[in-house]
Amino acid sequence: MMTPPPDSAASAPATQTRHDRHGRYPQALSVEDFRHNLAAIHARMQAACHRAGRDPASVRLLPVSKTMDESRIRLAYAAGCRLLGENKVQEAHRKWENTADLADLRWSVIGHLQTNKAKLVAQFASEFQALDSLRLAEALDRRLQAEGRALDVFVQVNTSGEPSKYGLAPDDVAAFLQALPAYSALRVRGLMTLALFSSEAERVRQCFVLLRGLRDRLRQEAPAGFHLDELSMGMSGDFEIAIEEGATVVRVGQAIFGARALPDSHYWPDPA
Repeated sequence: MMTPPPDSAASAPATQTRHDRHGRYPQALSVEDFRHNLAAIHARMQAACHRAGRDPASVRLLPVSKTMDESRIRLAYAAGCRLLGENKVQEAHRKWENTADLADLRWSVIGHLQTNKAKLVAQFASEFQALDSLRLAEALDRRLQAEGRALDVFVQVNTSGEPSKYGLAPDDVAAFLQALPAYSALRVRGLMTLALFSSEAERVRQCFVLLRGLRDRLRQEAPAGFHLDELSMGMSGDFEIAIEEGATVVRVGQAIFGARALPDSHYWPDPA
């Protein structure tokens, strides 16, 4: 049985962010590079779990392959990756088609999705982590029903309050969850957030504290069948803090694959 994380940030270790390394990670260009990076990430995950009194088996690593070409994806696969995260659904769909020979490679779509792209997600994704509107829930459900599939989904919450980030306001999540049983092809697994991108570790931590507290409260009133077990939070620069605050999924890209050529704004555009 997993020991719960500390009840407040005040009792948490003084773990710092690693955002100063953003854009500076060396490229992984061989299977050995990927194995080395994956081992290093898992060691950091285990250390964070130890600090928080958690079972390392309770946290899943989601390697994020956005912008990486097919050859790098095949190297990551050879190093043991079997589930990869992508922000842009058209890019993910293309990669899915081009790696069809890797029969056990699965894809998680973790970026904002327009309703007119729901058909693509319904065709191939095994997980969608950015559900943030009923219009999108309806579109996904309709397309999934047509495909005869179901999809694991996470509800995205804007815990930082930044207008540049997608996601529901925390106060709107309870009502949103109550409406989701109408969409039977969506299997609600938990919540997802993007924290502040800041070197101030305590400000980052508060985003994770907020999501965990929200999940714990919503569990008491969630619709039948909604266990809300999962918290997807934390990326290359802050996943250790996220684990200390209860993350069950951490999304790590650059620390595994290396720095990306395109700016983050290409993948997290201004909602306006």
